Amino acid sequence: MSDSFGEIVDAIQPGVKPQPGNLPGPIARVVLVLCWLAVCLMPILFAVGDIELAAGRTGTPGTLTVVSCEALGQGRYDCKGSFAPDGGGAAVPVDASPDSEAGDVTRAQLTPEGDRAVKAGTAGVVAALTLPFLGVGLAGFLPYVIMYFLGVRRGRRTAVAAGIVITVIGAAGTLAGMVASYS
Repeated sequence: MSDSFGEIVDAIQPGVKPQPGNLPGPIARVVLVLCWLAVCLMPILFAVGDIELAAGRTGTPGTLTVVSCEALGQGRYDCKGSFAPDGGGAAVPVDASPDSEAGDVTRAQLTPEGDRAVKAGTAGVVAALTLPFLGVGLAGFLPYVIMYFLGVRRGRRTAVAAGIVITVIGAAGTLAGMVASYS
């Protein structure tokens, strides 16, 4: 009976089955881990400027009024706005977030370059944290993979449990950031 069960499993899962010792070489493992780490860290590094801007550490505070949004196709938009600084002065034409709609009025921060304005305050910070949370979520199972590559058996279940928790936190933060950016 076990032979027929094995034939059924082979029929459902055809193809070459990996063998236990069939891993990439040590150099390839290091390259894979470094690439994975880079993919996880890049969103965090690139978001620092937007987080500082949304938190009010850089830029000029004011009010953004979205003037127009032009559809570029495939769900992409190019939005233009008018930024009025809190300190007074003439309104500045700026690029607005592509998730805006014409007529939106919101608190914003003008970049030091003066070319775009982003949502300020809590909603802006949470929206700016979308990509860093994605990077954290992607890094969830990296410790397990490193342990597997090194042949460490003790603690792998803990690494999987921690990976699940970290991935769920990353997914929840990414979702919260997306909701904040569209609200």
